Amino acid sequence: MITLLSVNIGRAAPINSKSGFSAIDKRPQPGPVSVGPLGLAGDECVDAKHHGGTEQAVYIYFASDYDWWMEELGQPLDPGTLGENLTVSGLASADVHIGDRFEIGGVMLEVTSPRIPCETLAARMGDKMFVRRFMRARRPGCYCRVLAGGEIAAGENVVHHPVAGHRMHLLDLFDGSEPDRDEIERRLTLPLHAKTRADYLERLGQSSD
Repeated sequence: MITLLSVNIGRAAPINSKSGFSAIDKRPQPGPVSVGPLGLAGDECVDAKHHGGTEQAVYIYFASDYDWWMEELGQPLDPGTLGENLTVSGLASADVHIGDRFEIGGVMLEVTSPRIPCETLAARMGDKMFVRRFMRARRPGCYCRVLAGGEIAAGENVVHHPVAGHRMHLLDLFDGSEPDRDEIERRLTLPLHAKTRADYLERLGQSSD
């Protein structure tokens, strides 16, 4: 069974990074939280250039990946430590493909991309090398767009709807491998992150308009 273990939101707070402020410190919420096109109600976004927006409205991280990190780091990690909005059990990053959907009550989320770490995550973890460690771990979690909003709360069941047709694993984007033209055309059949789609179309000499 796939379960929503925790719903987490963050407020802007000082952090030892270039930006000086971040809302990466997400805290579990005790009751229902509204989900809309831009994510969770009350969840702040400081760096709108690189975070948030409709294509990265909700960030999901998986309990099994947390288990790996806790063993790797030798310390407990609370839900929200890695900056995710939703902590989910019963799946791992290795199980997820671009275009997969997660249904939680009346809310429907669609996977757009893996999370690529930045120096804010390293500052959050107090480890200058954490970006490199995160990349090597290959457990990125996933960003989602919101197809249908509503309210969600910890403890609810999550239904995983695998994408139909061509499948592209999260790690195919996370690892930065360069697809050939045929693979790009196959990937363009998927509901990609808008920036990824624009990049692929540019490589093919087409317009994203």
